[in-house]
Amino acid sequence: MDDTHRPGGDIHRGAETSAHPRLVDATQTFGHDSDLSFVPFGSELTAAEVEAINALPARAALLIVRSGPTAGARYLLDTDVTTVGRHPEADIFFDDVTVSRRHAEITRTGSVFELIDQRSLNGTYVNGERVDRATLVDGAEVRVGKFRLNFFVAPAERAIGA
Repeated sequence: MDDTHRPGGDIHRGAETSAHPRLVDATQTFGHDSDLSFVPFGSELTAAEVEAINALPARAALLIVRSGPTAGARYLLDTDVTTVGRHPEADIFFDDVTVSRRHAEITRTGSVFELIDQRSLNGTYVNGERVDRATLVDGAEVRVGKFRLNFFVAPAERAIGA
């Protein structure tokens, strides 16, 4: 699967009223925060994932979906702003009702990546903690809705940060 693949099926935009057609947010909540417990992944990367991480150019990073409907998908972060959400035009499109249409953004300043929640209903989590904004470090776990992802920086950046 290439980095620009957008998995998903039909897109449901919600109900319309007869008087005023409009979109209805159908985001579902998880329930308790206990459903979002942080269980870190070990170093169980496949050979292909390790190869993809090692091939990253400077100032780039990779998000790998570890669990959720698109487990195994990889997303290259090589622009200054990457949008994440259920909206079909999001750079990282998660077609699931636990994800807000405009859930989060990942910004890059130099070689530093920051995750910014966009007032999502279910929140955005980094290493098990709900965040409004967080700097992402190599190996961090990101949770968006029911999707768990790991963040990896380019080897050149890892050497600088060590």
